Amino acid sequence: MTVDALTDVAGLRVGHETRAGGGWLTGTTVVLAPEGGAVAAVDVRGGGPGTKETDALDPRNLVQKVEAIVLTGGSAYGLDAASGVMAWLEEQRRGVRVGADPAHVVPVVPAACVFDLGRGGDFRARPDAATGRAAVEAAAASEPGAPVRQGCVGAGTGATVGPVKGGIGTASTVLDSGITVAALVVANAAGSAVDPETGALYGELLQGRVRYPEEDVHRAARLRLTEIAAKNAPPPLNTTLAVVATDADLSKAQAQKLAGTAHDGIARAVRPVHLLNDGDTVFAMATGERPLDAGHPLALNEILAAGADAVTRAIVRALRAAESVDGPGGLWPSYGELYGEA
Repeated sequence: MTVDALTDVAGLRVGHETRAGGGWLTGTTVVLAPEGGAVAAVDVRGGGPGTKETDALDPRNLVQKVEAIVLTGGSAYGLDAASGVMAWLEEQRRGVRVGADPAHVVPVVPAACVFDLGRGGDFRARPDAATGRAAVEAAAASEPGAPVRQGCVGAGTGATVGPVKGGIGTASTVLDSGITVAALVVANAAGSAVDPETGALYGELLQGRVRYPEEDVHRAARLRLTEIAAKNAPPPLNTTLAVVATDADLSKAQAQKLAGTAHDGIARAVRPVHLLNDGDTVFAMATGERPLDAGHPLALNEILAAGADAVTRAIVRALRAAESVDGPGGLWPSYGELYGEA
């Protein structure tokens, strides 16, 4: 049984730590690999990324597997959340062995951040090592294959997409080969996910499952967003993050290709994308449970295409799961509030 989430890739677990209220509107999300780690890679397309340990994921470098990936709010300050995840992994003796003693490990924890500073009202309210530890502990405590909370949780707590509220979304698919491909996205883009002519979500237009809003609903939504934009005047600093995962047996080079093509999924759901004000970053993870069919030359291509599609669906689900925020840091209506279930 699948739950249409990243956790459909057997062995992966997801944990959120959410901080909202009292000046806070941020959080951290951790994707925890099976014990022993997963092959991982990364592809960065945005002009303003905030990352940690991404060089270790280069296929030319030593580290082959990672134990966890951290997605966090707080801009570059929030990357400190990875320290809490590292400390927890060290206690579990999980990481790269660097000595004869099993306790002598160095956990490699790649991380990336989104810009959400001040959206709760307090510029200094951002994730730290304790936030990261709480998120990884939540992941470890979750059941295998558990549903993943979506919307304004974890790293998506303070996320926005253009003038509307963003958040966390996830999706998965099982290919005819039996291989699972899934994505988890923090939708927090400077561009928009909404077609200005119709009010439909770009991601649904490209999925062929579009639900067009009524003209009067769209007209009212555009008017409200114009009024809000004049009051908010937020800096156009954002970033969309994603983890695309599969149970296929991929090399680091193949995983890097998966991370790269998955960016197409962002471009289908958000326009414009990969701007200087974005730090768009996609991680790929491969647990290696299912071999690629060597006699099927398109086996890898099917995984690449499915990864991009999963990212698009995850962004749509993030927008539909998000809830409006009206606080000291600004007002961001949700897509659901503006358009309902149209």
